[in-house]
Amino acid sequence: MSLKLSRVRYSLLVVLIIMLMSCGSSSSDEVSGENEVPQNEFTSVVEEYGKLKVSGNKIVDKNGNAIQLRGMSLFWSQWIGKYYNRETVKWLKDDWKCTVVRAAMAVEHDGYLTNPAQEKAKVIAVVDAAIAEGIYVIIDWHDHHGEDHLEAAKAFFGEMAQKYGAYPNVIFETYNEPLDVSWTDVLKPYHEAVITEIRKHAPDNLIICGTRNWSQNVDDVIGQKINDDNVAYTLHYYAATHKENLRNIALSAINNDIALFVTEYGTTEASGDGSIDADESKRWWTFLDTHKISSCNWSIADKEELAAALKPNASATGNWQENNLTTSGKLVRQEIRSKNKEY
Repeated sequence: MSLKLSRVRYSLLVVLIIMLMSCGSSSSDEVSGENEVPQNEFTSVVEEYGKLKVSGNKIVDKNGNAIQLRGMSLFWSQWIGKYYNRETVKWLKDDWKCTVVRAAMAVEHDGYLTNPAQEKAKVIAVVDAAIAEGIYVIIDWHDHHGEDHLEAAKAFFGEMAQKYGAYPNVIFETYNEPLDVSWTDVLKPYHEAVITEIRKHAPDNLIICGTRNWSQNVDDVIGQKINDDNVAYTLHYYAATHKENLRNIALSAINNDIALFVTEYGTTEASGDGSIDADESKRWWTFLDTHKISSCNWSIADKEELAAALKPNASATGNWQENNLTTSGKLVRQEIRSKNKEY
């Protein structure tokens, strides 16, 4: 009896060992196999995409693949300049997963025309931070009367291009939101004059050009493109005001081989207040995704308005918690985090 019992125990032990080995092998395969989340081989979005360029109606990376950036615009620099710093940019990259930020340098209203050194220093702080963090950055001439400030714009962008033209991170936006002035007679010549200055030092950086009526009439560009190989055109929208009609205008431009970049959009009415339209915001995001259009939300600010992403007195150096974000801020952050890769 004891010998038979020993053999039974031995057999059971062998079976148990085989089962354990099988389980271990299966578990190991599962960890290292197809269910494993792949590691990103790039340390930053800029390392992956490189210097951006326009190809037909798309913005493409260094390999010619259509890309889509998602990020945030800062507020008018002269009014809420406290977020123009390295810590904010880093938080937007790390926590929000932003791949682009926009430095909206005010021109009028005690902006660059009044305090050039002060406003320029804010832009430089953001650009340097974006370069250090490996994300893209838009240098925005935040103006509504750029044609009246041509010489100042040429001097500013000439200096910025000389300083940053070698960096693939840097994108130049030569005019934020023109009013109802002629594309052919006013805006196109303005942009071309500023671009000439930029190209002296930055021969192949992406440039984005504002269009008529607060950068909505992108269809004006049809048959009237700027004579430069690396120019996209600015489209702005506020979801509670601008809906299917503006998407149709944008689609008309896209169908005529015009590349668009939404450097500013809101979830609210065009005033930045009034109401938030979450459903229309989602329709716009679907449209942008369908056509591979990059975008920046307006805005990183703690102003008492619905379009602001932050509640009043939110930290000037990031580290925002859920209770520091507005309704729009939460909506936009979730959209960006859900679609952007992590670097």
